[in-house]
Amino acid sequence: MEYRVDFNSPTVTGNEFTYMAEAVQNHHISGDGIFTRNSSELLENVLGVPKVLLTTSCTHALEMSAHLLDIQPGDEVIIPSFTFVSTVNAFVLRGAKPVFIDIRPDTLNLDENLLEQMITPRTRAVVPVHYAGVGCEMDRILSICEKHNLSVVEDNAHGLFGKYRGKNLGTFGKLATQSFHETKNITCGEGGALLINDPELIEKAEIIREKGTDRSKFFRGQVDKYGWVDVGSSYLPSDMLAGFLLAQLENREMVQEKRKSIWNFYNVNLRDWADQFGIQQPFVPDYCDQPFHMYYLLLPSLQARQEFIQSLRSKGINTVFHYLPLNTSRMGMKFGGKTGDCPVTENISDRLVRLPMHLKISEDDLEYVVEKVNKLSF
Repeated sequence: MEYRVDFNSPTVTGNEFTYMAEAVQNHHISGDGIFTRNSSELLENVLGVPKVLLTTSCTHALEMSAHLLDIQPGDEVIIPSFTFVSTVNAFVLRGAKPVFIDIRPDTLNLDENLLEQMITPRTRAVVPVHYAGVGCEMDRILSICEKHNLSVVEDNAHGLFGKYRGKNLGTFGKLATQSFHETKNITCGEGGALLINDPELIEKAEIIREKGTDRSKFFRGQVDKYGWVDVGSSYLPSDMLAGFLLAQLENREMVQEKRKSIWNFYNVNLRDWADQFGIQQPFVPDYCDQPFHMYYLLLPSLQARQEFIQSLRSKGINTVFHYLPLNTSRMGMKFGGKTGDCPVTENISDRLVRLPMHLKISEDDLEYVVEKVNKLSF
């Protein structure tokens, strides 16, 4: 079906195709070329991270995190039930048992008040997910994890350039992961990054990412030849994709400002309607700077959500729901999850709907979406 207003649409912001062509002209379109290095260095400098390694996806950055922490069969990792499956798959692939934690009803982030009671002698790590780019309560989470000697891996797929109490998301945990998927603010179609905040993990991360070899040392002239030194895989994106990404990163301020204007337009012009029908708009604490990754609404019920989606689709507007609870999924139940374990997640999942959010949306599009939403009643 063709929509008048698509839910998402990839955007070219500047030099994407120029840089991709340059990669070809440079005779280096495989991983770790000039555009990979420039993208990594830009992120390191802007975020204040010791090391950023581009990866083929956020999924692969998460898998590298599990490998770097040496997660073993039987280890437990606490993960929100309200997240994408990659967050949990990365640790399950290492033999870990996921322990699903519920979310807060306001920010939809991991509920830090439930965290300590879920820790056991087998717990190795906690994975906060900054939902919609709004920061989790990292002060409390880090304090609890430090007390119990647990590693923190931030899933920051939504949160690039967001901040919590003035500090960049992705810089709190020992490791953090980013996504440059087509649906993210900054994209190269498929791609990701591993942010390494613990310098002691940098060398091992480079080895894992380079098929278990010390090839990165060889290219820096630190060794005269490279070889197989550890278990690893291939997580390097093409330098053509890195070129596309670099162009987007260079235009990050324009991207963020445009998304901010869209988010604010929805938030202001739907406020009266939301108040009238008891519909929850996004909550952003005063001490969080969000990157305006998505705009969502929480409808009164599953039926209301379905009616909302169908009504807008009939008018050419594509709106979608989001995550299903992992604790009630087929795989989640194999790991001991069951209905009722995460009541807030199970409730929110039924009611959440996301509105179109991308740079190609015009003012007329936004007014059209708001007009049609404001005519709905529940």
